[in-house]
Amino acid sequence: MRKIDSIEALEALYPRKPSEPATKKVSDGLIPTYLAWIERARFCVVSTVGPEGTDSSPRGDDGPVALVLDARTLAIPDWRGNNRLDTLRNIVRDGRVSLMFMVPGSMNVMRVNGTAVLTDDPALTERFDRAGKLPRSVIVVTVAEVYAQCARAILRAGLWERDDADGLPSVGDMLRDVTDGAFDGEGYDLEWTARARDTMW
Repeated sequence: MRKIDSIEALEALYPRKPSEPATKKVSDGLIPTYLAWIERARFCVVSTVGPEGTDSSPRGDDGPVALVLDARTLAIPDWRGNNRLDTLRNIVRDGRVSLMFMVPGSMNVMRVNGTAVLTDDPALTERFDRAGKLPRSVIVVTVAEVYAQCARAILRAGLWERDDADGLPSVGDMLRDVTDGAFDGEGYDLEWTARARDTMW
C-alpha cells in the first residue's frame, strides 16, 4: 500500500481549491440560520480525544439534542447510557470536541468544532428536567467554528430513503459472538425493549 505521508502529496491529489461556498460558510458562532438548524436536530455525534485515542458517541433526545445557551455556547445533557464514560473522561482530560448534527429528512449535516467542559451544576442540569429526572452531568461546548456540510455523503448513501435493518445481527448476537457464546444474548435481546423504556432518562 502506498502511503500519503505529506501535505504536499495530499494536495497534489486534490489540486482543485475549495469552492467559495465551502470556505465562506464557516462561522465562529451560531448565526441565526445555523442556530435554527441545530435547534431542530434531535441527534448528534459527539467526537472527543483522550490519552487512549479517539471516541465518537451518539446523542439523542425527544426534543432538541442541544440547548443553545448563547451564540457561542451549546449544552448537551448526558442522559442514561452504558456508563462506560468514554466521552466524558475524554472531555475532562482534553476538552477538544467535534459535533455532527443531523435532522431526519435533511440532506445536510451541521458540524461544530470547539472545546467542552463537563458540569453537574444544578442551575444547568435542572433545565433538562424530565418529570423529575435530571442528567447527572451536562456537556457545555464553546463553539470555535460551525458550518453546514455538503449533502453529497447523505445523498450517496440514500440515508433517509431506505431501511436496511432487516436481518442485521442484534446487540445480543454481538455479545454472544464477542464472548464466544458465554453471554446470554437471546435473554439480553428479550429484555432490552422494556429495560430501555424504563431507563430512558
